[in-house]
Amino acid sequence: MIREISLPAVSMGLLAAFVGYSASFAIVLAGMKAMGASEAQASTGLFFATLGMGVCSIWLPALLRIPAAVAWSTPGAAFLAATAVLPGGFGEAVGAMICCAGLIVLTGFVPHIGRVVAAIPKPIANALLAGVLLKLCFAPALALGEIPLLVAPVLAAWLVGLMWRRLAAMPFAVIAFLVVLYFAIDPSAGGTGADASWLPKFAPVAPVFTAQAFFSIALPLYLVTMAGQNIPGFAVLELNNYPVERQPLLRQTGLVSLAIAPFGSVPVNMSAITAAMMAGEDAGRDPSVRYWAAITSGIVYVVLAFAAALVTSLVSLAPIELITAVAGLALVPALVGAISGAFSDADQLEAPALTFLIAASGMTLFGVSGAFWGVIVGAVIWYAKSMATPCKKE
Repeated sequence: MIREISLPAVSMGLLAAFVGYSASFAIVLAGMKAMGASEAQASTGLFFATLGMGVCSIWLPALLRIPAAVAWSTPGAAFLAATAVLPGGFGEAVGAMICCAGLIVLTGFVPHIGRVVAAIPKPIANALLAGVLLKLCFAPALALGEIPLLVAPVLAAWLVGLMWRRLAAMPFAVIAFLVVLYFAIDPSAGGTGADASWLPKFAPVAPVFTAQAFFSIALPLYLVTMAGQNIPGFAVLELNNYPVERQPLLRQTGLVSLAIAPFGSVPVNMSAITAAMMAGEDAGRDPSVRYWAAITSGIVYVVLAFAAALVTSLVSLAPIELITAVAGLALVPALVGAISGAFSDADQLEAPALTFLIAASGMTLFGVSGAFWGVIVGAVIWYAKSMATPCKKE
């Protein structure tokens, strides 16, 4: 196994880890903060989320000898960031994340559940994802109006990176964000930034389980994780001719998610973007040794996990508008892809439109969030129109 290490695979693994972490850590922190997490709780959640995807990215590729890249649920974190705080605070959110992880494990053991999720029309799933992402994608524009001198350099760096190479856009934006912090933010104003430690100070959270949290948070979080990450992640591996057994991978990532959820961590899942980087020819000409790219990325993630406290403290120095602006920029490509997929069927536009609007509205009904109702309404309209179309043709 050691003899199969190659420089292209290691190089691509390092790049994938840098891109994956820099493009989404702000989203993960924003999601936990929106759910009511304190700085210590957010630091703990970030630590375990990073550690979880690092361990999985080492373990699964080494076991299966394929570049089975694992990431945290970026769309899931975006969903949390756009959702109102639950009555039970972060403890209730943690209970919902435990339930979500349990659903992923259950899907790995019961194939029929996976088939039910796959039966949700892809435009509806994409519309749900687009609705979840929309609110956070407004953040760069809103922040530009509120704090233009701080946001403009980040936007300019993002554009420069985009013009050079699409994957460089967010790393450039994060570098600009750090430069803005250095020159424009007073460390003494944050209180905790100057005393930041590399080692996280773990803040346990007592989970609270409620039906409202299950339907408002756990179920939509499960759906966007499956539709936005796991299913595309499997597709990337299959597209690159790697054999994929979906059920065992769902069980393994689900069990790790279940282990880290009590600490306030979002689920981990199969990655799509970084998997595409590590499964292609850029990771080496020999497909059989590209799994070392994923293992390398996992090692980097494990190291980065121990910087969770420092990262959280640095982020706490910045205005919340600037943090959400960085998070929103990272989600723009996902939003564009989700909207394109939602309205790809010219004969079925109303169902995804209603799903998108309800999910994006922030509405609640019977204490349950719009993300859940958006899927229900969209699916009903989709299948009702599908049944009516053959009748009209006759």
